Amino acid sequence: MGKFTTILWDLDQTILDFARSQDYALRYTFRQFGMETEDETVAVYAAINDEYWKRMERGEITKTEVVLGRFTTLFQRMGISTIRPEEFNDIYQDALGDVFFFQDEADKIIMQLKERGFRQYIVTNGVNRTQAKKIKLSGLDRMVDGVFVSELMGYPKPRKEYFDACFERLNGVSREECLLVGDSITSDMQGGVNAGIPVCWYHPAGTTDCSGLTIDYEIQDLHDLFKILE
Repeated sequence: MGKFTTILWDLDQTILDFARSQDYALRYTFRQFGMETEDETVAVYAAINDEYWKRMERGEITKTEVVLGRFTTLFQRMGISTIRPEEFNDIYQDALGDVFFFQDEADKIIMQLKERGFRQYIVTNGVNRTQAKKIKLSGLDRMVDGVFVSELMGYPKPRKEYFDACFERLNGVSREECLLVGDSITSDMQGGVNAGIPVCWYHPAGTTDCSGLTIDYEIQDLHDLFKILE
């Protein structure tokens, strides 16, 4: 084992393909209200949702404002006035936790790292009830050593306080021996920089804009982690 002993994994769009789950959940929920969903609607919602989460990361709004506001905005753009955002979100969150799709055989990678003695934890900003559901359904709860959901930690990524709370529970693990693996520049990479944790940016699409941050490692396939961890 090299310099790293512990992996801090982002969940959505890193371990799991969140975009596919989001597509399924949105279409499923609209069907419950007798409506079919066009690809354009999914794309519009994805952009709205992304911006709401970024606003939360910047400390501008709360998670409650995220989960309801995104649908309020979507319905306004679509001219929908007959669906309550609270009711829609309740069904959507359940549907989002009902499916999972691993990125780059992430489950096999995690198990291989586990066999090699690496400690592994999930660090996520997602809604707790949804994350808990899909972590259990996917079997990740039996693969990793722990899960830190920002909703339960008191602060969201990228706040330093979030990671401080995580390390209070990591039993003497130093930040230098951890590697934070995630896809998001604004929550994962910025969070690692804020907290003094080495970071690995996972960007399978080959994105180049890292917002001027100093990134320790970059990968486009999760299998490339093995080279970093040798």
